[in-house]
Amino acid sequence: MFDFLGNIVSFILSPPLILLILVAVTLRMGIKFVPQNRAFVVERFGKYRTKLDPGLNFIIPFIDSVSADRSLKEQAVDVPSQSAITKDNISLTVDGVLYFRVIDPVKATYGVDNFVFAVTQLAQTTMRSELGKMELDKTFEERDALNSSIVSIINDAATPWGIQVLRYEIKDIIPPQSVMEAMEAQMKAERVKRAQILESEGDRQAAINRAEGAKRSVVLAAEADKEEQILKAQGEANALVAVAEAQAVALKTVGDTAKTESGQKAIQLDLATKAIHAREAIARESSLVLLPENTTEVASVVAQAMSVIEAIQHKTAEAKISN
Repeated sequence: MFDFLGNIVSFILSPPLILLILVAVTLRMGIKFVPQNRAFVVERFGKYRTKLDPGLNFIIPFIDSVSADRSLKEQAVDVPSQSAITKDNISLTVDGVLYFRVIDPVKATYGVDNFVFAVTQLAQTTMRSELGKMELDKTFEERDALNSSIVSIINDAATPWGIQVLRYEIKDIIPPQSVMEAMEAQMKAERVKRAQILESEGDRQAAINRAEGAKRSVVLAAEADKEEQILKAQGEANALVAVAEAQAVALKTVGDTAKTESGQKAIQLDLATKAIHAREAIARESSLVLLPENTTEVASVVAQAMSVIEAIQHKTAEAKISN
């Protein structure tokens, strides 16, 4: 048993096996597999020599060594909350998120001791500086412009560190409680103001609509009255024309009839009848009774009427002859 163990130990400690193990270890130390989106910084005797890109790489064992392993992916760092004073002397509590990536692993290794801490502190100081240039209301209204300004300033300062800041996002801007109460009161007053304006606009529009309706009603009533008066006047005019035409026809018929012998007798009878009726009416209306001086008065009245008619006819005949 002891002989077997002795043989194993002697085999392990044999020079060929030790040499083989040494060669294997040396090769393993000289081969470097770099993952995608990463970079290795190689030093030789403590001095920068080269950087290894993703893939298979070789270095000299015991002489070259990997001093830094840098990720080239985009990184997100939470910027702690901090106090900042605005241009109008309002103290705010602000925090944010910073997005950046390493574009030069050599500068990120030798340009700054801890680039994550450095870029975070730079973001905080830049944010305080930029907020000091703005009033409180602008910090809420121009947040995008504030973020862009912070990114631009950080990139200018972080270029020697091999860092590229992609964007900066402010998460929260918290003013003091007294300011928040004042802002809430202002917003409430603004909402009340808008409600009153809308209500007054509604009342004004309703008044306008009522006035327009009353105006339209008056206009329609006036137009209807006008149309009624026009139609009434037209009706009266038509009635007068019709009466005049009827009277003209009647007069013409009477005149034509009066030219005949029978017409003359009818006229004499009509005139005598009207004279008798007139005397009867006078007798009813008055206590005095008028009697003719003689019994031939009715005949004289008729004779007078006939003489008037003959004179009219004679003038008419003369007029036709002269024409």
